Parts: sequence; C-alpha cells; structure tokens
Amino acid sequence: MERKIYDLGDIVQMKKPHPCGSNEMEIIRMGMDIRIKCVGCKHSVLVPRAKFEKNFKKVLRSSEEPQSE
Repeated sequence: MERKIYDLGDIVQMKKPHPCGSNEMEIIRMGMDIRIKCVGCKHSVLVPRAKFEKNFKKVLRSSEEPQSE
C-alpha cells in the first residue's frame, strides 16, 4: 500500500467528521503524535501518529499551494 504524504499546515480530510460537523482538519504539530485543529470550531486534538494515519483520508489543501485572493 502506498504511504500517504502530508505536511505541517496541510488541511486534511479524516474518515469520520468532527462532532461539530466539519471534516476538515489542519495539521498544526507533527512528531510521534500529531496535533490537528478542526477548521470549523477551532478545537485541537492530539492523536498518536499510528491512529492519525489509520483515520486519515486525503489532503484537501496543501500548505505549499498558493492562496487565491
């Protein structure tokens, strides 16, 4: 299976939505654990990397993409 690529600052989609209804999360810290912040309600959660990679679906917006104004 191909390893999914993500980086700090990326907006990712998880398999299950956050209780607020949003399924977009921003990666704000990476290490053994990954801290993700809900784009909808700004709540942050610290998740072990193994659990994050299991529940991670895809990158919606990369931090390296230019922002449209």
